[in-house]
Amino acid sequence: MALDGTLKMKEGIEGARQSVSLMAMDGPLRTDGIKWLVEVPFAHRGFHTGDGIIPENSTAAFKRAIDYGYAIELDVRLSSDGKVVVFHDKSLYRMTGISKFIDDLTWEEIKHIKLLGSRYTIPLLEHVLKLVNGRVPMLIEVKNNGVPGPLEQALIDVLRDYKGHFAVQSFNPLSLRYFKQNAPQIIRGQLSGSFKGENLMFFNKFLLRYLLLNGLSKPSYVAYEIGYFPKWLANLQRRMGIYLLGWTAKSPKDHERAKGIYDNVIFEGYMAQPFKKPLSVGKGPGILS
Repeated sequence: MALDGTLKMKEGIEGARQSVSLMAMDGPLRTDGIKWLVEVPFAHRGFHTGDGIIPENSTAAFKRAIDYGYAIELDVRLSSDGKVVVFHDKSLYRMTGISKFIDDLTWEEIKHIKLLGSRYTIPLLEHVLKLVNGRVPMLIEVKNNGVPGPLEQALIDVLRDYKGHFAVQSFNPLSLRYFKQNAPQIIRGQLSGSFKGENLMFFNKFLLRYLLLNGLSKPSYVAYEIGYFPKWLANLQRRMGIYLLGWTAKSPKDHERAKGIYDNVIFEGYMAQPFKKPLSVGKGPGILS
């Protein structure tokens, strides 16, 4: 995630200042209605099989998650003609063998492309919403490492009349700030982790890893890479009443490991069970703020 071009020094300092102010407060900032975030594990890119039988981010993966009673995590990007498509990578190559970027193509060019040689194609978010129809909650990851605006607004428009439980999440705090400013009723989640191997300046990596830009995004929950969340930072978020989700648990061992620090998991590759009791009170700052 190349955020170096979007996180300016002034924004970084201001976000850090606001975050420190939030951290200095005693107790949760707001009551909430988001307990659904921690009631059922989230199937990462749907309950897929890791191959072409049931590919990730396919309608089959989402239907399978619903059939098993799991909540759904998925990713969205914007086509060149402004359609919100469900796809993780910037490049089509890993999932389709096509050496093109998805944001360079129109929906007409995208809609017939098969995933991993299967019969399943890349879906529009609006089609996934009709499929899910409020039956399980969804986490929608906004794949935007640049300047926020077109994707975020298109997503707001698509979600405007959806009645089910959902939240938007992103590694980019500026993307979440767009939602805060333009659709504050939408629940926001800040993604973070080790950022190992990411092409980021040290300053930006430091701000993102230690959640020092949460003053800009004001999330209701934090989704953090399993195995890399400093306990002191997790405890600090919990003190503010922010739910903590771990990503991505890929085995029962990861699942057990996550129980000591997270309230719920985003998982793949095994049958996940809900945690018995969330560790957080879930009254974070991102509700209608």
